[in-house]
Amino acid sequence: MSWNAYIDSMKTADQSGTAPVAQAAICGCTSGQESVWAVVHAGPGGYFRVAGNADEIKKLCASDRSSFAQNGVYIAGRRCRLIRDQLDVDPMFAMDVKTAADAEGNTYSICVGKTKQVIAMGTKDASGGQVSNKVHTVVEHLRKAGY
Repeated sequence: MSWNAYIDSMKTADQSGTAPVAQAAICGCTSGQESVWAVVHAGPGGYFRVAGNADEIKKLCASDRSSFAQNGVYIAGRRCRLIRDQLDVDPMFAMDVKTAADAEGNTYSICVGKTKQVIAMGTKDASGGQVSNKVHTVVEHLRKAGY
């Protein structure tokens, strides 16, 4: 299965019948080799442009994320506020954030899952829980497979 297939699986409908994930990326976070392995650009303006932004990936992979609560974090160039950081908590391995409002006033839930690194941004109407469930499924599978 290719990395893109994991992203495709996150973009399928959940139990509510809607597809909560609009955009996703799988990134490597080995120190000095931070890069994007697979990414899907979707939605208005193609917001999810993590590709090529090694600095953002490094910050998300850092063991000290204490500044995120006060200062927020940037994902795909968008400032996000921290909702919950459980990246190092077994079995969650996830961080939930919410984007700042865009020009139309829309905010989006984003979930960062830690295996190597899985990042998914929800659709405008998706709840953080819906996005987290999709990411958790992929993270759990990848961790069991040794990634």
